Order: sequence, then C-alpha cells, then structure tokens
Amino acid sequence: MTSNSRRVAVATALVLLVVAPAHAFRCGTRIITRGDPAEKILRFCGEPTSVQTRLSQRAFVDRFGRVVPTLVEDIVIEEWTFNLGPHYLVRVVRLENGYVADIKYLGYGF
Repeated sequence: MTSNSRRVAVATALVLLVVAPAHAFRCGTRIITRGDPAEKILRFCGEPTSVQTRLSQRAFVDRFGRVVPTLVEDIVIEEWTFNLGPHYLVRVVRLENGYVADIKYLGYGF
C-alpha cells in the first residue's frame, strides 16, 4: 500500500467516525437517534420550528414482541420540524408516544 492510498484510507475512516448515521442527526456535538426521548431533543436542539400532532392506532405488541391483533393501542404521533437556515438541511423528527421513531432530511432551510 502506497503512502497516498494509506492517507486516503485513514481520511475515509475518520469521516465515517465523524458522520452521524442516516437515522440520526447532530445538534451541536450531540447525536439524536431512534429511541431517544423528546426531552433529549429539546435539551440539545432547542424548540422545533413547528410541531404537528395527530392520534393514531396500531395493533398492540406485548412485552415479548408479539402482535396481538385483537387489541389496539392509541399512539400520539408528533412531527417536529427543525429549520436551521439556508446552510442546513431541514430535519423532520417523528415521535411516537414521546420517543424518536424516524428522522427525515428535506431540502435546505430558509
């Protein structure tokens, strides 16, 4: 391996260590990922630009992970939008019952 290809390999490894996974995003030096509580987002990212809330129902899942089709549970779904300006991508965080379920990136903010 040449010294040039070694440098490329080291640089690639460093980038992979610094970049947050696709299902996560950074707030300052902190990373928000699936399963994190809403309080963590508020503490590290601040208030979202907008919040949309709706109620939904889904099949009940017992503590062993089995779906009980005859039972349904109510869930509160919130979509928090973070618009951090024109130099950053808009982030939409979907929370289910107060925990991060999904993170999407949209285009650049305004």
